[in-house]
Amino acid sequence: MVALSFVVLVGIAIVTCLFMAWVLGANSNSPPFAPAIGANAISTMRAAFVIGLLAAAGALMQGGSISETVGADLIDGVAITPLAATAGLLTAATFMAVGIYTRYPIPAAFATTGAMVGVGLSLGGDPAFDTYQRLGTFWALVPIMSGGLAYTTAVVLRRDDVPESVGVPLLAGVVGAIVANVRISVIPDPATDQGTIARAVSRQFGGGPTLVAGVDLGTVLVTIVLGALAYYWVRKRVLVSVEDGIRSFLLVLGGIVAFSSGGSQVGLATGPLENLFRVELGLPGITLLALGAAGILAGAWMGAPRLLQATSREYAQLGVRRSIAALVPGFVIAQLAIALGIPISLNNIILSGVIGGGLAAGSAGVSRRKIAFTITFWLLTLASSIAVGYGLYRLLATIVGA
Repeated sequence: MVALSFVVLVGIAIVTCLFMAWVLGANSNSPPFAPAIGANAISTMRAAFVIGLLAAAGALMQGGSISETVGADLIDGVAITPLAATAGLLTAATFMAVGIYTRYPIPAAFATTGAMVGVGLSLGGDPAFDTYQRLGTFWALVPIMSGGLAYTTAVVLRRDDVPESVGVPLLAGVVGAIVANVRISVIPDPATDQGTIARAVSRQFGGGPTLVAGVDLGTVLVTIVLGALAYYWVRKRVLVSVEDGIRSFLLVLGGIVAFSSGGSQVGLATGPLENLFRVELGLPGITLLALGAAGILAGAWMGAPRLLQATSREYAQLGVRRSIAALVPGFVIAQLAIALGIPISLNNIILSGVIGGGLAAGSAGVSRRKIAFTITFWLLTLASSIAVGYGLYRLLATIVGA
């Protein structure tokens, strides 16, 4: 017979997971569509509705790898119990709530990672230094990668010798080629759990000879074709009207980034419950991802409109071209993080992209003092969430007699 205390703990853990997912849906998925709203390409309420659907879909189809990292790879020697998961999620959600109330830039990935490390250490686990090194290296490279990609993109869009009827469609072609190789769980693949559009289509035509690193000729050809189709679609619209064509691309790009955001963010809410759902309850991983997706969907529909209105005004001041330069790195790096199973905060990536795009115009638009303050606050978030997570679990364990 299942103990009543276990049922209560499971219920509390699930509610806390839903709350964390709600917060993420309300706050972490707004940047992708803010530029489109600022450019009058879509209304605020319609954007919130679409964000919810796309982010929830991304959570279901791409959230597994980061969820596993947060739930199992941050600490060695122990399994995360329902009480520990509750303590970790409460810690991370509290940090996010404080950030929303004070309007300080608290990254969800840092808060959740720190909280889970703290509760894991409090359980008696050992630090997973290999994982920390991998995460730290990626996080340190994010500003360089995002800023560099945004700078390059903005330079191309601003060049006088590259007409917008070529530059913008070319960028769309690159995005289309990357989308063709994004791993999605609903696409079957005999070699992995997640397949890609390019590989799936290639297999239908026999694949062709292998070129390098297991990539066959068919996959390369499908990638080129899909990139060319994206180029043609955007170029056709830009030739009719430059501004309308750019707005259309910005809208589609926002949708792709929102999908990627859901895949990269849901693991921050569901990761702590990985051991509970998969091992103790024996449920498939998709059940946990569906729980997180529902929370993100509710958060986007209920909480995103207000934040969208505020952020869209900021992006309207940036302009559509600089907004595109900020969103493209967000999409690329989010997908790279999902492939590697690394928790990230999309807001951090896009902030670096905004700075990089601003440098292409001669000014980043963000003061050095503000950048230094933001980075310092991120590091403090990581360190303090470890301490709070550690202490909160000890407190809860004492109260319930665990």
